[in-house]
Amino acid sequence: MMVHLRKYALFIAFFALIASCADQEKAKTITVENSLEMDRSFETVELTKDFLKVDDLSNVGIKNIDTQTLLVTQTIDTDGDGISDLIIFQPEIKANSEQSFEIVTITEADRPEAPELCYSRFVPERTDDYTWENNKVAFRVYGPTAQRMIEDNIPGGTLSSGVDAWLKKVEYPIINNWYHKELETDGSYHEDTGEGLDSFHVGISRGVGGIAIKVEDSYYFSKNFTHWRTITNGPIRTSFYLEYEDWDANGNKIKESKVISLDLGQNLSKFKITLEGANQISAGLTLHEKDGKVEGSKDNGWVSYWQPHGNSELGTGVVAPKEYFIDFENYDTEETDFSNAYAHLNVVDNEVTYYAGFGWKESGQFNSKQEWEEYLNRFSLQINSPLTISID
Repeated sequence: MMVHLRKYALFIAFFALIASCADQEKAKTITVENSLEMDRSFETVELTKDFLKVDDLSNVGIKNIDTQTLLVTQTIDTDGDGISDLIIFQPEIKANSEQSFEIVTITEADRPEAPELCYSRFVPERTDDYTWENNKVAFRVYGPTAQRMIEDNIPGGTLSSGVDAWLKKVEYPIINNWYHKELETDGSYHEDTGEGLDSFHVGISRGVGGIAIKVEDSYYFSKNFTHWRTITNGPIRTSFYLEYEDWDANGNKIKESKVISLDLGQNLSKFKITLEGANQISAGLTLHEKDGKVEGSKDNGWVSYWQPHGNSELGTGVVAPKEYFIDFENYDTEETDFSNAYAHLNVVDNEVTYYAGFGWKESGQFNSKQEWEEYLNRFSLQINSPLTISID
């Protein structure tokens, strides 16, 4: 009888050991490392299902091991198949240090609440804009109906593949408020009533980050986008897909699509361009009245334009990782809206990535040209030395 009991006890102990090992295998820890000599925040860490070795991200939480608190996360279906394949969060990492986080299983009730400050949508009530924003900045681009209105001499259209800037100075979302004010009241988003205004002229220019292709001494660019798809909105990121009709660059057929994203706390949108027909592109910043100052850094991969704007001042900029950035140019011409500061960029395996955006002095985010350029230098350091993630 004692022999049977001993065998039973050994069996239970062995089973418990296996169960314990299984639980340890399920418990995953990720470590985020910052190799720069500066504190970093509002940088987004992306984790895929494959990296985490999980089948479902809907019940995944990320816990700060030091504070034992759950972080705000956002899951994203990047390919539109109805299944989330990416989870993102924004850690705070001190200079030259690392921070560990535990991957835990949570319920929807456990998930930390956060306002949806990163937002975008198609706007059929205002022709067919696509507009996006976060807690710092807002932008818009123009669709095929607006293009046809120009081509058919119908008032109210817009023919431009440039990027418009909406100068907001509040952290909460303004897109729906401003369209409502413009279309359904006697007010206008061209007037500042405390939230900011749309006073940025785009025309046929590149606005804030629209692309062009240079052939000899001339620049060529597409017309309005033809198709769109919202990918995600949430507390950390908004992103969307745009497609363009094939266009001509002095005899070269160009096929173009892009994914644009904007993350919480950032003044620059990320542009990931997929392009066939050219091995270089140029991302531009309109020079408006040419009364500002173009500056750039080939070593740090950015070009900037700081200008007087209304009763305030405005900085626009393009920043690109080193593998893409070639040089910058101040392109000045007498033709209306064709003068732009350009960042010349390599197309690598039919793709190019860059960041473009602005800082408005009236918003209180940047008080001088020097502060704006310091921001671009810091941003360049961050994208060229990204946070590194390892998993245990």
